[in-house]
Formats: sequence, C-alpha cells, structure tokens
Amino acid sequence: MKVLVAVKRVPDPETTIRVKSDGSGIETDNIKYVINPFDEIALEEALRIKEKLGSGEVILVSIGVKAVREQLRTGLAMGADRAISVGCDQELDSLCVARILAKIVEQESPEIVLMGKQAIDDDANQAGQMLAALLGWPQATFASEVELSDDQQSVKVTREVDGGLETVGFALPGIITSDLRLNEPRYASLPGIMKARKKEIKEIAAADLGVDITPRLTVQTLEPPTKKEGGKKVETVAELITLLHDEAKVI
Repeated sequence: MKVLVAVKRVPDPETTIRVKSDGSGIETDNIKYVINPFDEIALEEALRIKEKLGSGEVILVSIGVKAVREQLRTGLAMGADRAISVGCDQELDSLCVARILAKIVEQESPEIVLMGKQAIDDDANQAGQMLAALLGWPQATFASEVELSDDQQSVKVTREVDGGLETVGFALPGIITSDLRLNEPRYASLPGIMKARKKEIKEIAAADLGVDITPRLTVQTLEPPTKKEGGKKVETVAELITLLHDEAKVI
C-alpha cells in the first residue's frame, strides 16, 4: 500500500496575522510556519494505515518555496518514509495545485491520496475535489473515519455532512480529504527527528512538470476583520427592544 499525502506550509494558527498596509498580503516577518493542521491529520491517518497493515510507504509532497523543506522534515519525523518538494515561488490557486499533484500521482502511482479538506490560510476547500476530477478517481471529502477492506482493494469512509454522518465506499485508487475528528496527530519523537535527517527529500521544479500553472484566480486585496464594539447592558426588556429597533435595526 502506497499512500501519498499532500501537505501545505501555512502560518501557525497561534500566530497574530497582520495585513500589509496596501492590502497586498500579510506581513511575513516573525511569522512561524507549520504543516496545515488538516494535512497533519491526513498524515496521521496515512501512518495509521501503514501501521495497521504492517507494511507500505507514506510519501509526502509539498508545493512552494524552498522553506517547505522544514515542514516536510516535520512530517518525516512523524514517520513518513520520504518526501517530494515541488519548487515554485509564485502564488498558486487550487487548480494549479491540483494539476501539479496530478503529475506527482502519475509518477508515484499511489493507491490512496490523503490531504486536508482545506488549508487554513485561504480556506478554499477545492484542491482535493479538483485533483479527483483531473485523475478521474473516486473521492470522499470531510472524512471522520477511514476503513480499508481486508483485501486492500477498496475503502469505506464515514464523512461529516450537514445532516450528520454519511458513509461512502469505492474501489481504490481514490482521494480522501480529512476532517478534524478523523484522528489526533502524534508528536514527532526524538528518534523520529534524528531519523528524518537521513530520509530523502526529492526536489522537483514545478516548471519541469509540463503543466500550466497560470492562476485563474487572483486575490485583489486583503482587509483585516472589522473590530467588534463592546456590548451594552440594559435594565429592561422594553429598553432592549428599543435598541434592537432603533439602533441595531434588526426588528
């Protein structure tokens, strides 16, 4: 069983994000970067699949600047076997990412591609679905449980939907995107960190893959969220109704 896990380099969720004064992006000085949390869950699930089967290979792939090697090393320290770094300095939209991943899938021929349902920096929630469409593979998004068949030829996925839980099954190969409740990612152990230094990170230039990486979607401007004003205390229901009608204008 070969599992390919796509991981993205994103700002740490605990980091305070500041928008540039001209709205062209975020201030990157003193920003700590981590593996996208949903991708980390996808990696954990890939590692659990390998451990349950007793054999297999978990391969990481990430697209971006050379600094993504830091996040790939983290994934290797968690237990992944090797990694692929696709070098690209420009901003990519979801379709460009899906096209690049499709080429990597063609080269590696995995049975399963696991990735987060969305990245926390843009919240696009598109790359997994687009990748499935490009490959013509079945997909299961928002996975909260993954169960392989005994013969490893198919998979059953429980996914979170608005009305509750839905179970879908399909023959492999296929795409699965992870939701929050799929698992709790492990921490990299000290032995794992030491071993990660010797594991392979293959570098490929995006331009060498022969795909069109011209973005169809561009961000025109970013704005910080509007600061919320403090609430008010009222003495009576009548005063509350008056404020809702005259000031908030919601009734």
